[in-house]
Amino acid sequence: MSTPTESFPEAEIIQNTESNATKGAGALVEWFRASTQYINAHRGKTFVVALSGEALASEHLRNLVSDLTLLHSLGVKLVLVHGARPQIDAALTAAKLQLEFHKGMRVTDPDSLAVIASVVGAESIRLEALFSAGTTSSTSAPLAVAGSEALTLSRGNFITAMPIGVHNGIDFHHTGRVRRVKAAAIAKRLEERTIVLQSNLGYSLTGEIFNLTAEEVATELAIAIKADKLIFLVPQEGVCDEQGELITSLNPASAALAAERFSASDIDIDKSLGGALKACIKANAAGVNRAHLIGYRSNGALIRELFTREGAGSLISDDSLDTLRQATIDDVSAILSLIRPLEADGTLVERSRERLETEIENFKVIELEGAIIACAALYRTSESLAEIACIATHPNYRRGGLGARLLQSLSAEAKRLGIEKVFVLTTVTAHWFIDHGFAQGTLDDLPEQRQALYNLQRKSKIFLKSV
Repeated sequence: MSTPTESFPEAEIIQNTESNATKGAGALVEWFRASTQYINAHRGKTFVVALSGEALASEHLRNLVSDLTLLHSLGVKLVLVHGARPQIDAALTAAKLQLEFHKGMRVTDPDSLAVIASVVGAESIRLEALFSAGTTSSTSAPLAVAGSEALTLSRGNFITAMPIGVHNGIDFHHTGRVRRVKAAAIAKRLEERTIVLQSNLGYSLTGEIFNLTAEEVATELAIAIKADKLIFLVPQEGVCDEQGELITSLNPASAALAAERFSASDIDIDKSLGGALKACIKANAAGVNRAHLIGYRSNGALIRELFTREGAGSLISDDSLDTLRQATIDDVSAILSLIRPLEADGTLVERSRERLETEIENFKVIELEGAIIACAALYRTSESLAEIACIATHPNYRRGGLGARLLQSLSAEAKRLGIEKVFVLTTVTAHWFIDHGFAQGTLDDLPEQRQALYNLQRKSKIFLKSV
């Protein structure tokens, strides 16, 4: 006798659809449960979010507005700072006015100022309109339900500006910098459940208009109001290392090195990222303990960065959320859970619990919120040579550069011990090690006792690197 699904193929389709829907709903429920701690942690906190002109011109702007509206509905106090650099360039070119820069800073003469003020004002109004619509996308219904409190924005002269002046014989005219932030006025608006909107224009005590950079405005504003977070929405995913892997967290020293690298680039968006990094470092030094760089091109990245453990951007902070440390005997079970799938697929050599317990002093781990998310080990094989082994990262964090951090840490440890070279044996990750400076070697490069332990059946490739 045939089963119902054999007789009626459409029934099988319906059942499969329902099954997939159930799985999707289950994943959503689990995510929502996990996000509760972040919702509670962020409620009542103040975030300053910088929207560059590039972000305003992006096709993803409506999604960003939707996500920012969601933050507001969850009790986050929002201050939005927007720029308009590409829009200003286009308007000045259309008006046949010269685009004049000196050391990366725009020279704003009186003729240019009139155009700039018009462009910036139009972008502010456009943002107000998008937030007033309160939509989750270009085609969806309003986010707010009938009868709920309407979302309001407040735009005002919250920044007092002053002129940059004349430098190296260059008169910057109406290009200025932040003199003072009216923090009390902003705080009052935030307490009234209003989103504060600030452009890159500021006004002097004598009523003059000055063109500022959105990066400086966002930074000085975050410092003045003692914001809990400063967030830059950037074209990139965040800060990536030289191999293109996203770095999920940086301390100020690491951020400074990255800022130098990006600022020296010939690519405009890299230069902008370098500027955003420098702004984050300044804010961090002045008491804004959390600064984020998040890609505006990735749908939902802002929400994932703020409400999931794995995140979706780069965090700059003195107290990084994850910790690289020496492993202890208490970490054995977590390390085993991490490496078992890689042992099963042949990527790693199998280790028993007993062996791992006796070798635990060779391991380093990365811990995030109480969970071990990556590990690696260093084994000294001779006076001048050591093996780096058992590099493993939890699947959810494999784009976070954790393997590279462990590799760098163990290489530094080897150098401290007087070791000249480190080697690895690998069957499937040869290119990753080559990208990190390893060169292929032979079995003869290993000490005799290590050669004797070489597994001929695995046919692992040998790679070495001087430390």
